[in-house]
Parts: sequence; C-alpha cells; structure tokens
Amino acid sequence: MKSIKYWITLAIILPMLLTVLRCGGIMDADEPGNLVPLTVEEDLSLPSISINGTLLHAETFGNQNDPLLVIIHGGPGTDYRSMLNCSDFANDGFYVVFYDQRGSGLSQRPKNPNYTPQLFIDDLDAVISHFHKSVDQKIFLYGHSWGAMLAAAYIDQNLDAISGVILTEPGGFTWEDTEAYINRWRKIEFFDETTNDLVYLDQFITADSDEMLDYKASLVNTDHLVGNVGPTPFWRMGARCNQKTIEYAMEHGFDFTTNLHQYVTKVLFGYSELNNAYGQKHAEKVSSAFPNFELVEIKGTGHDIPYFGWENFYPLAKAYLNELK
Repeated sequence: MKSIKYWITLAIILPMLLTVLRCGGIMDADEPGNLVPLTVEEDLSLPSISINGTLLHAETFGNQNDPLLVIIHGGPGTDYRSMLNCSDFANDGFYVVFYDQRGSGLSQRPKNPNYTPQLFIDDLDAVISHFHKSVDQKIFLYGHSWGAMLAAAYIDQNLDAISGVILTEPGGFTWEDTEAYINRWRKIEFFDETTNDLVYLDQFITADSDEMLDYKASLVNTDHLVGNVGPTPFWRMGARCNQKTIEYAMEHGFDFTTNLHQYVTKVLFGYSELNNAYGQKHAEKVSSAFPNFELVEIKGTGHDIPYFGWENFYPLAKAYLNELK
C-alpha cells in the first residue's frame, strides 16, 4: 500500500507531470501563470504603483485625507494578504495603505536583485511619499514580523516623520537577536514529512526560475512552529527575496537601534500567547530599544497576529491609534 506522503506528493505534481497539451504545445512549468499567480508586471489589471523603478502590488482603503496608516507585511518574501483585516482601520478614520514589498507577493521580481535593508527602507519611504497628501497629515506604521523590523529601521532613520507605530513580533532589531529567534523556531528535522516531500518533489522540479522557486517555497509550511493554528494565507511567496535578504544579513549583519532611544512617542508592541519561540522574555528584550512602549500579549493566537488574533488585537490597536490620531 502506498504511503499517505506518496499520495499527497502525487497530488501536488500530477498537474505538472500530465503536461497538458495547449494548442498542440506542452505546458511549460516556467511560463508565468502556470504554477503561481502572475505579478503586477505580468497582469496589468492588478493594482500597482511604481516605486524606485519597480512595480509594487498595492491598494488603499479609506479617505486619502485621513491620517495615513501604512501596513508592512512580514517575510522577507511574503505578502499582505494575511493582513487585510487591517482594512477595518479605514472605518476608524485612517487612510490604510497595503503594499507587497519588491520581489514579494504579487510585486515585480527584479532581474538582478540586490536585497539590502536600506533598499527596503528606501522603498517604504517612497511608498509613504506616494500616498502622503499634505504636511499636516499624520503618518502611522503597523509592521508585523519582518515588517515590524522594517518599520523600526525606518524610524531609526526618520525619527520625526512617524506619529505612532504598532509592532507585532519583530524577530529583532539587530541580527544577533533575530538570529537567536530564528534558531528557536526554524527546527525542521531532516526526515520530517515536509522535508521528505520537498526532496521527492525535487526529482521533478529543479529549475531556478522565480516561478519555480516561489512555487517550491509555497510548499513549505512551518506555521505550527510559531504557534499558528492553521496555514496563513498568501498570494505568492518571494523565494529569491527571502534567500538574498537573509544571506545579506548573515554576511553583513544589521543594527536598527542606533537612534531608537530618541523616539519618545509611545510604541504599541504585541506578542502572541501561543508562539513559544517568541515569548515575553524575547518581547521585553526587543521592545526595550524604545524608551516608551506598551507591551501587550495577544491571547489565543500564534505568530500571525493580524490574521489569527485579529479579534483580540484590533481593539488594542484601534485604541492606540485613536489616542495619537
């Protein structure tokens, strides 16, 4: 009798192995749209903005004259789909902006990517400038996971620009703290089911295109390692973005805390109840880079707080934003 793993893996690769004929040709796994959703460069019907020479998938909710709230997703390499609950803030009088970072989600894949922290900071600055309507319009940030790290990095360089910031489970604001957190949760055993399936799949899928790499990345599910009760939704993974960003950090490190002690506005810093790799101790260490912060535990959720923990997180975030609005 065939194992469950065999049937699951067969179900994944069967559509490719059948090589469905299209007009007398064979379906190409590297052809855009066959394995993963099209990017904004390939599907012009998707909402997008041009930022620093790159097309980014982006959309907004609310009145453009209300205080600006920029939502910064995690990763590097995921997208904002799991954070769409934040569109509720539009009903609270905020102009809510979502964007997929370069090389991530449905945004354009650069041809010769060189992913550095400064590049992401510059992109965020350009996104803010694109949607900011007047000098009197306040700017708020909500960053989750890697997005929270990016938000802190931006504030470190722009202390007077941001009227308030919400951060949920940033890995760390230095590479040392981030690496320690990663090492606690990224503990996939070599012979577990996920790894075995990917090794088996590599017999059939070995190309190095963005489409193939993103597809393979979508098969890796480590949600259980960070306390999530199920899979987190996404449109498309940015595998090369993730790989190159982490490689840069491993080689060069980073420290986003140089000026954070000068940011006196209160920061709302949230961590989840169910992510055992994070916990209160790590939250206290990371949040202490700011002189003024409110540390809150979000009950009933793992790492992906804006998706699984929205019911408990939203009232806290709303109260914080309204206080500074």
